[in-house]
Amino acid sequence: MSNLNRFVQLFAIPVAVSVISVSGHVSNALANQPIASTASSAIVAQARPAAAVATGTFVAGEQPTAGTARIVMDGGHRYLEFDSAFTTSSQGPDLHVLLDTATTPPKAYDNTDSGRYINLGGLQSPTGTQRYPIPDSISLSNYKSVVVWCRMANATFGYAPLKATAR
Repeated sequence: MSNLNRFVQLFAIPVAVSVISVSGHVSNALANQPIASTASSAIVAQARPAAAVATGTFVAGEQPTAGTARIVMDGGHRYLEFDSAFTTSSQGPDLHVLLDTATTPPKAYDNTDSGRYINLGGLQSPTGTQRYPIPDSISLSNYKSVVVWCRMANATFGYAPLKATAR
């Protein structure tokens, strides 16, 4: 028990005093800051919409697919976004999001098609808003549509032909 008492005296008490001291400084610093101003700045920064580079409306392929896709610039990076109205079938296993060089992609891809599309990854959800990063090395001028593709069944569920937006 003697070692435990020494430990508490040598370690725990100075740590507790330091924590109280630091928390006092933090609360003093916060007390001197106008909280409304800080909160307003955060809201304004979050409310700024990303600039759309291209948009497209989904049409059905092998499955009913609806909603809007748009490519946006945000913070110096490009993203593919689906709006809240996006929906496609949840029946397909292994659904992926592609950028394709054709306005109307094929119903199925073959082995020679691998150079015509970029796979942005697995579909996050068959419904609703979602966002996919686009690698900086991709030249968007080469891609004309967004595709929801079932890799396992090799079927295009739906696609959105892209049109450049006016800047």
